[in-house]
Amino acid sequence: MTAALALGTYRVRAVSQAARTALAAGARWVDTAPNYAHGLAHQELASVLAAHPSVRVSTKTGFLTTAQGRAAVEANVLTPEQAGVGHSLDPAFVRWQTEQSLSGLGRADLVFVHNPEQAVSGHDHTRLHGLLRGAFAVLEEFAQAGRIGGYGVATWSGLSSGALTVAELLGLAEQAAGSASHHFSGLQLPVSLVMAEPIARALDGGGPLVEAGDAGVITFASAPLHGGELPGLMTPELVDLIRPGLSAPAAALLAVASCPGLDVVLLSASTANHWHDAEKTVAVPLERDRLRSVIDALAAG
Repeated sequence: MTAALALGTYRVRAVSQAARTALAAGARWVDTAPNYAHGLAHQELASVLAAHPSVRVSTKTGFLTTAQGRAAVEANVLTPEQAGVGHSLDPAFVRWQTEQSLSGLGRADLVFVHNPEQAVSGHDHTRLHGLLRGAFAVLEEFAQAGRIGGYGVATWSGLSSGALTVAELLGLAEQAAGSASHHFSGLQLPVSLVMAEPIARALDGGGPLVEAGDAGVITFASAPLHGGELPGLMTPELVDLIRPGLSAPAAALLAVASCPGLDVVLLSASTANHWHDAEKTVAVPLERDRLRSVIDALAAG
């Protein structure tokens, strides 16, 4: 079985239209963030989500736009210097931004701590873990009160750089909750034929996708086409190895969606035809041996 396709709103220009199209095509998740669409993504999504109450929605906390920074300063949540950084995991800010998100969206099934590795310089794991523990404690309060479904981490390089591991994240969630009954339930990371290590490790029965799945954590692949760059990098031979007859974007998407342990692939398609083509593409997953051949071919250069 392939991973489910969901709408990712990063770099989507017409967020509301893309959401209406995706949900009409059957997408069951929408992923967003307060800083997406120049800070207007939540506003554009609100009415669409209200019309689709069964669709699940994830947002994030961490990054802020200039306007959001001014509002946080006016609310005495951040100092002007802190706001000027454009990213914060201060517990007061996490609480304030999550309140803002719930007010804007109407609901949140998941709130991801957004690129926590951005909050520290170098390899200060102790500080990074302390910041995450504090952020998790705030989000745990929201979850225990029934105001969000759960929380997690959306990272770009935290796992690949070794700054974070799934075991560490689960441990920090236990510490934040004060018990093993925590609400850490989502992990988002880049998975593509450019950033293919999670696929390779999952095929070997390990890595963050498998570890998260074993813990009951929902896994999300971001940037499956590597920001739109990947199709232009693929050779006809690689496409044929994946599945003859597919376009380069379709082949790249199928490879990611076939990854063991992956639950959701975030796709920024904006038209009904793109959605239906994507669904048709991933309807039949690659066999494990074929996917391994693809990853081996990439490793061999």
